[in-house]
Amino acid sequence: MNSSSDGLKVVGFDVYPASIAYSHVERSSRVNRGGVTDVIVKLTTENGLVGWGESCSGADTASIEAALRSMSRFVLGRNAWDTEAIAGDVFGAGLWDYRPMTGNFAFAGIDMALWDLCGKASNQPLFRLFGGAQRQSANYFYYLSQGAPEDLATQCGEAVSRGYDCFYLKVGVNAAAEEDMLAAIRDTIGPSARIRIDANEAWSVPEAARLLTRWHDRFDIDFAEAPVRAVPHALMLDLRPRVPVALCANEGLSRQSDVVSMIESHAADILCFSSYWVGTLRRFHTLSNLAALHGQRVLKHTHGEFGLAAAAGHHMMLALPNVEEGVQQTAAMMADDILVDRLPIADGPEWGLIEGAGLGVEVDEDKLARYVEAYRKDGQFLPN
Repeated sequence: MNSSSDGLKVVGFDVYPASIAYSHVERSSRVNRGGVTDVIVKLTTENGLVGWGESCSGADTASIEAALRSMSRFVLGRNAWDTEAIAGDVFGAGLWDYRPMTGNFAFAGIDMALWDLCGKASNQPLFRLFGGAQRQSANYFYYLSQGAPEDLATQCGEAVSRGYDCFYLKVGVNAAAEEDMLAAIRDTIGPSARIRIDANEAWSVPEAARLLTRWHDRFDIDFAEAPVRAVPHALMLDLRPRVPVALCANEGLSRQSDVVSMIESHAADILCFSSYWVGTLRRFHTLSNLAALHGQRVLKHTHGEFGLAAAAGHHMMLALPNVEEGVQQTAAMMADDILVDRLPIADGPEWGLIEGAGLGVEVDEDKLARYVEAYRKDGQFLPN
């Protein structure tokens, strides 16, 4: 496809670091933060189309912003349809394959904006460019905040009233307190709703075996995410036959080769990752289909996200064959967003087909400017 004939040559490249608060603090064995800071990417083509993307800030927003600016020379003047060719040049000629995690976190926003342009140019929602919908909607989890048992009961009661049936709790900080929290959760949500836990690799194999067996017997745990270190895979492989709980991998999926290694090892039943981990939506889609061939399920992971990343991830959840219900989200705990319209998962667990072209969501540029100013004034929401 020739850029001079279809007008999809990228001529504008802008980045906007922005901060939006959570409605409550997120706490885990790895994270203690009050909101999300990400970097928004805006690409403009010679025919006037605008594509939007969202880069994950990770540990340091300034480094992601700098990475994006260094990548711009591989994007400007290129045809937006050449998503993987552009990625190849960024990571190859640009040497970002030597800094893969920063490179993936940053380039994922560029890639998202390129796909938004492709969808708008073809007047199709993104999921159709990835083979079409394999389901009419996706179901999302409710992200619980650690606290006293009565706090957990209140959170669960509100979530049940909004239709949630999958509940997610960070653990790995204080096992005794977490056991009390789990008891309050199960008492409130009833016997059939799902409870998932994420230890962020906090436990040893013996500790994970003891706690997961005990908690599954008492509370019927649906799956445990990152109970032990993902690398070496021998730790998860050692744990698997010792527990009655399905295991989910998140950490240890920071490059394409890492995902392939995890899939082939069969160290996990479920893979929880996203285009941030592997750099592009196409790679996420391809690797997820590889997992399907190995009998494994996938979930979209969130590091905390605005609506652009949530929408891109939802398109993937619609298009993939092996999605595990209870997809991750933080929309319900965001104090605001940068979009014109509120996301469906800000108020409930179900999100149906996205009908608009590209990402199918519209950025409110006045809101974006407000949260860019919040970042400039107060800095990043740091992990701790």
